Amino acid sequence: MMIDPRALLTRSAFAAVFFLAACGQDPEKPAEPAPAVKSAEAPSKAYRGDFEVLDAETAGRGGEIYTTVCAACHDQGLNRAPQRAMLSLMTPESVHRALTEGVMQIQAEGLSDEDKVKVAEYVSGRKMGAAGTVAPPLMCEAKPDWFDADRPPALAGWGMTPQSTHFIDSKTAGITPANVSSLTLKWSLAFPNAVRARSQAAMAGGAIFVGSHDGTVFALDRDTGCARWTFHAGAEVRTGIVVAPWKAGDVKADPLLYFGDLIGNVYAVKAKTGELAWKIKPDEHPNVTITAAPSLHEGTLYVSVSSLEVAAVTNPDHPCCTFRGSVVAVDAQTGKTKWQSYTIDEPAAVTGKTARGNDRFGPSGAPIWNTPAIDEKRGQLYVGTGENYSSPATGTSDSIIAFDLATGKKNWVFQATPNDAWNGACEAADKTNCPAEEGPDFDFGAGSMLVSASSGRDYVVAGQKSGMLHAVDPDTGKLAWQTKVGRGGVVAGIHFGIAASGDTVFAPVSDVPDGRQKEADARPGLYGIDVKTGDYVWQAPSANVCGDKKFCHPGYSGAITATDDLVVAGANDGFLRIYDAKSGKVLWEHDTVKDFQTVNGTTARGGSMGGGAAPLLQDGLLVMNSGYGFAGKMPGNVLLVFEAR
Repeated sequence: MMIDPRALLTRSAFAAVFFLAACGQDPEKPAEPAPAVKSAEAPSKAYRGDFEVLDAETAGRGGEIYTTVCAACHDQGLNRAPQRAMLSLMTPESVHRALTEGVMQIQAEGLSDEDKVKVAEYVSGRKMGAAGTVAPPLMCEAKPDWFDADRPPALAGWGMTPQSTHFIDSKTAGITPANVSSLTLKWSLAFPNAVRARSQAAMAGGAIFVGSHDGTVFALDRDTGCARWTFHAGAEVRTGIVVAPWKAGDVKADPLLYFGDLIGNVYAVKAKTGELAWKIKPDEHPNVTITAAPSLHEGTLYVSVSSLEVAAVTNPDHPCCTFRGSVVAVDAQTGKTKWQSYTIDEPAAVTGKTARGNDRFGPSGAPIWNTPAIDEKRGQLYVGTGENYSSPATGTSDSIIAFDLATGKKNWVFQATPNDAWNGACEAADKTNCPAEEGPDFDFGAGSMLVSASSGRDYVVAGQKSGMLHAVDPDTGKLAWQTKVGRGGVVAGIHFGIAASGDTVFAPVSDVPDGRQKEADARPGLYGIDVKTGDYVWQAPSANVCGDKKFCHPGYSGAITATDDLVVAGANDGFLRIYDAKSGKVLWEHDTVKDFQTVNGTTARGGSMGGGAAPLLQDGLLVMNSGYGFAGKMPGNVLLVFEAR
């Protein structure tokens, strides 16, 4: 079976069986033709995540243009050009936009538009429009003074608080146990050219800001959903949007928005107009990607740097491996770098030869997939790292690391899983680039939190793909407690985000099948844990309500949000649920796996919810993406805005 290269470029590397799942095959079953879907259940092609097979002319001409014009840089990663495997994760529309009006227009100036379309389709592996014909957003009536200076951001970026607790107080949220049952859909937006939606929204100035699969960032009127402006990034924006604060009522304020894209760029754009203020690439590695929203603190933007070299290594001639994760501190107004601190101190060096005679490099990896948590009291930030990509394994992979805010110095490292070196070659037919350790690939994908308990003690709490929840001392990095919440796995365990309210930490568990044999049973669900002891406060395992829905699984992979009384979580099975924070009882739920008539006059469809996009609650509104056409989960392309009455 031909493996779609898009399936290889997951948040971390997947086992080969999960590569098949990303292509549409159940990882626990042998390859077989896809079953017919009943007409009453069948979503239109726009939402199934289908990819048209390229015709011979497009494949031939597109391949010829790529080889002649593009390959010299993109096949070798020269001039910081993203490698070919990364281009295959982009939509053809975003590739075409780069060729016509973006960073590649000079290189492509000798090509006709027809040829630009063909090469865009060739590198992305599908026809333009294959994600469905979806109308662009409805633009608002032009009003230069639309921006509401009386509404600065109420939340501190992706983590909701500087400490990244994903907590919103009930007054700010405006949604409580008393009115939660009144939540009804206010409006929805169809993301054009999209089969997944994994950018966490932000609200300020009378607008909702959100990124999308095809690289478009939207400023949407919070009341009607019309677009005040749109901005086109170079590739998919999967990070949350961070809004710079201003003093309420300051009509002269000109705040910036911050976000990153799939191919490693970080942007600052003006919140009022969408005009680009600055753009940087914080790391020169050709496989660099930005998966986490940056953290903004006192004029400095702290950017986590990751990469997709973990998948490029399935090519046995790839020089494996040279990327190392880092945090980069930049001036928030100018984008100028203040410091960069790597998770691995020394650059990779030649450690030997592969069986094919190529140089082997190491150590490498320890990427940072998550947003930094800020500890103002101690002057440090916390991130979690992923596995090493090549041998030798280091003491900083699968770790929680404290960096000094001012200098980037590592203050301490807590390693949860030693000797974890792994990459996509370990599950490929040719294992040339697989390191000797060969796994288990137990990243910290979910962001770390700084939680202050009622006892007066602080804890850095982080969840791992192993299913383990860890709490460490923020002064020393010493372990306080550990609780095995989920069974764990390559794309299981605690995946993208946890939350805290009072003395309770909330841990969502995915535990979807990944084709590996497990000693324990899967434990998909949501769990409340006492931050002082690691003991369970309550347990809410997920029932399997998928029925015969394809790519549907119980459990929670995405980031979640907590208030004083509620926990809000979007599920693998497509349900958006609100739990009682004290008992774990479900108070409200909404099935998003259906068609929605949207404000841009077209039909969108929901699906699984995953990635770093957590529910946003503010002023009685609940904002959430639905659709995760990735890694064997249900695709979709809708932004949903609910309102409590």
